[in-house]
Amino acid sequence: MRFLHPERDEQLELALEDVFIVPDYFDGVSRLEVSLAPGDFPGSSQPIVSANMNAVTGKRMAETMARYGGLGVLPQDMRLETVERIVGHIHGAHDRFDTALTVTPEATLRDVRGIIRKRSHDMVVVVDAARRPLGVVTGADLERRDQYTAVGRIMSEEMVTLPSDVTNEDAYGTMHKARVKAAPVVDARGVLVGILGREDAVRTELLAPSRGAEGHLMVAAAVGISRDSSDRAAALVEMGVDCVVVDTAHGHQRRMLEALAEVKKRVGGRVPVVAGNVCTSAGTEALIEAGADIVKVNVGPGAMCTTRMQTAVGRPSFTSVLHCARAAHQRGKKVWADGGVRHPRDVALYLAAGASRVMIGTALAGTYESPGDIEQDPEGALYKENYGMASARAVSDRTEGESPFARAKKGFFREGISSSRIYLRPGFESVGDIVIDMITGVQSAFTYVGATDLRTFRERVCVGVQTLSGYGEGTPHGRVRR
Repeated sequence: MRFLHPERDEQLELALEDVFIVPDYFDGVSRLEVSLAPGDFPGSSQPIVSANMNAVTGKRMAETMARYGGLGVLPQDMRLETVERIVGHIHGAHDRFDTALTVTPEATLRDVRGIIRKRSHDMVVVVDAARRPLGVVTGADLERRDQYTAVGRIMSEEMVTLPSDVTNEDAYGTMHKARVKAAPVVDARGVLVGILGREDAVRTELLAPSRGAEGHLMVAAAVGISRDSSDRAAALVEMGVDCVVVDTAHGHQRRMLEALAEVKKRVGGRVPVVAGNVCTSAGTEALIEAGADIVKVNVGPGAMCTTRMQTAVGRPSFTSVLHCARAAHQRGKKVWADGGVRHPRDVALYLAAGASRVMIGTALAGTYESPGDIEQDPEGALYKENYGMASARAVSDRTEGESPFARAKKGFFREGISSSRIYLRPGFESVGDIVIDMITGVQSAFTYVGATDLRTFRERVCVGVQTLSGYGEGTPHGRVRR
């Protein structure tokens, strides 16, 4: 990467809104030529990582992220038995078809209401004892009906099904003709394999799944910097996680370096070890010396984070990643950019600054796949609750085993929002909607620069600095008549 005016721009501390990418000549034919493979460790086809936040990444998020070529990081606060169950589920999940929501004909509409909002495709499959589809129930079937009505009485038996060897193009054509958003997928015996949404038939054509060495969908998990971090990391690897993230808000400290060294000693060479967060070259170098294969970068730019307002500590996001990536690359290591992503441009800029992957939290929290139940405000708008991992709420959950007095003392040291409504945006209610928007935007950015892979992009990309008016000029600002 080079700056448009290096004599001045190199001296500035820059946030994502402060910078833009200068276009250059593209010698290719199509955006589809672009590969976004991260290059830090094999398995993934694109660089988006869902953050290890309790309100962001759980079973559904991690499974879906892997299916779309990214990576989900399970939070450090999860009980190990929960992690083990989730990892087993993800490793057993189909790498192309979504895991179906199922009920028996004897189930009630109340049972269906409890699960149907867990998926964006709005479908529950009714199955027999051998898991053969008998019918489907959608949200429309639930309206104005008694909640204790048996599913078998109202299910639609005239359903569209797809064979498990169907091509994406044929699947899309079948669903388009039948005017359905999704359809059950069955094997040669008629047993349910999963669900394929009409839009997912296109997305999975563009995004190859993230697969581990044994061919299963990939999943990562986080650990903190407590005394048992290395034991937990070793247990996670035994469960089959594909990457361990050693995580704390301030990564450039003795406790982190000691915990990281122990984790590296226990699991190094078996899975990649990511550590963070830091925002300086010195912090990056310290983590690498302690054993990090990848350094997680940024302090304070997250939507749920109040660190900079509480402490004045941090650094503008683009400059943080740029300097940390330079330090890491000199030592043959990589960095992940963490936090502050709202638009596809932000991912492209972090990659330009030197990141191999980009971690996203709040932007994914308002989706069907994030943990937690969907709520409805008085105006009928749907939302989910989100909170920061350094908030009073998260600290309280994390210290539940300590004495009330110790918990009360730690509760004063909070650097995050404890409760925030993240609304489901029309057209972006699912992870698939957001990921495909991010990835196609970044692929286009690569072609504007004249690159078809990450290495060439970094070599060619030129970044300029703009005023606030320059940033505003690039946002959609046409008036809409109401």
